[in-house]
Amino acid sequence: MSGEILFRVAGMVGLGLGGWRLGSFIHSQDLVATEMAWIVSLSLGGAALGLVVAPYLTTRPYGWARRKVSQIAPQTLLVAIVGLSLALVISALVALPLSLLAEPYGQILPVAVALLLSYLGISVMLARGREFSQLLGFPSDIAGTSVGKGPGTRRIVLDTSAIIDGRIADISSAGFITGPLLIPRFILDELQHIADSNDSLRRKRGRRGLEMLSKIQKESGVPIQIIDVDFEEIEEVDAKLVRLAKTLDCPIISNDFNLNRVAELQGLSVLNVNQLAVAVKPVVLPGEEMGISIIQEGKEFGQGVGFLDDGTMVVVEGGRRYLNSQVDIVITRVLQTAVGRMIFAQLKDGADHEREGR
Repeated sequence: MSGEILFRVAGMVGLGLGGWRLGSFIHSQDLVATEMAWIVSLSLGGAALGLVVAPYLTTRPYGWARRKVSQIAPQTLLVAIVGLSLALVISALVALPLSLLAEPYGQILPVAVALLLSYLGISVMLARGREFSQLLGFPSDIAGTSVGKGPGTRRIVLDTSAIIDGRIADISSAGFITGPLLIPRFILDELQHIADSNDSLRRKRGRRGLEMLSKIQKESGVPIQIIDVDFEEIEEVDAKLVRLAKTLDCPIISNDFNLNRVAELQGLSVLNVNQLAVAVKPVVLPGEEMGISIIQEGKEFGQGVGFLDDGTMVVVEGGRRYLNSQVDIVITRVLQTAVGRMIFAQLKDGADHEREGR
């Protein structure tokens, strides 16, 4: 039996008995002539009222409070609890002398002071969380106040697509990411679900993602934080990720085009590994000379195709006869397409090209 049904039954029984007692009380005061009619009516009315309103007084507020607490960063929650505890200790110390005052101040002031000090304690601890956490011996980042502030302190939320892609491990190893990488539990669950899929391709992708996380932990030196924050009222993983990033004010690393657009529309910063790869590609200008290996034939007659180190395709006019050879070329044209760059070149005049293996 679920908790909501149990509380509905308890509310129905409790208010039903209350209606029975109320009907008996009304009859005992000689306010009505017919006892059973009032008792039965009020009992049934109380039972129906208890059945309807019980969840709104028990399980619904509890579920709402639980969701709100789960959305708070653990560091922030810890600092708030410390502030509240200190405030309650001070309130207990001042409650005795205040209670000795004349009525009604002796009853009102201890409660009012406790509420005021609790509010101030939580507010001050959250505002100066980092400093207080250092005084209390916690790690300097425990307060969670450094999210998105200052160099080397910005947390970044990782999406499943970026983890499976794998290039984030190389970027982290190169030192371009200095802040902690946040991985919510629901992202790990999604990776595990993909790794356990019956489809062989999805299973390989999921296992690759788990391997990439292990590689980042062992080789890059970038801290990975697994957080148990969840949003149970949201079903889609992407929507949960956006809510988390918005709550913590963190950017998202993702290669998912749709997720990037949704996050940007909500004012979130999105770091796309594909955009980074395009941005760091070497600049190649017409007239530039370079060496390249022709590894396959082109679509047009006589063309040969090679690739730069970053994967950019280079189409060489007249390069077909130098297949599997290193040649010197001159860039003639650079074309930017929807799928990336294409470079057109021709053989350098007077170069002596020999086939490999001769």
